[in-house]
Amino acid sequence: MATQTLTKRTGLPSVFDDFFRPWKDWASDFYGVHALTVPAVNVTEDKDSYKLSMAAPGLKKSDFKIELDGAMLTISAESESRKEEKDEKYSRQEYNYNSFSRSFHLPEGVSKDKIEAQYDDGVLKIKLPKSEDAKKNGRNLEIPVK
Repeated sequence: MATQTLTKRTGLPSVFDDFFRPWKDWASDFYGVHALTVPAVNVTEDKDSYKLSMAAPGLKKSDFKIELDGAMLTISAESESRKEEKDEKYSRQEYNYNSFSRSFHLPEGVSKDKIEAQYDDGVLKIKLPKSEDAKKNGRNLEIPVK
């Protein structure tokens, strides 16, 4: 009970509370935001294609890498920024590095040679056209996220 009173009076956090906090909370405190996050992906389907859209603001087209290995589509990005300030009395360098990777197992019936990707206004859009057989069958297929 004395520890709780001391903590309340001084405003100091409990050592045990800090030690057992989730690691994402540590990153949040250090960077000011949850720097260790993966962009959410929206998946939609129409009769001709599946469409993935991913909000990834602050990146450039050249930061993205999109690979297709069999039926596995992997979207990854890496970005690095550097900031340096020099004055008579000090020198400061800051580095910021962000990366993520998302993989999707594509359903049967995707025309893999016709996949298109576009990045505009912070949103990556990937169009996965259906093959003619898949269009005729009209099956709704889920794209599992791994």
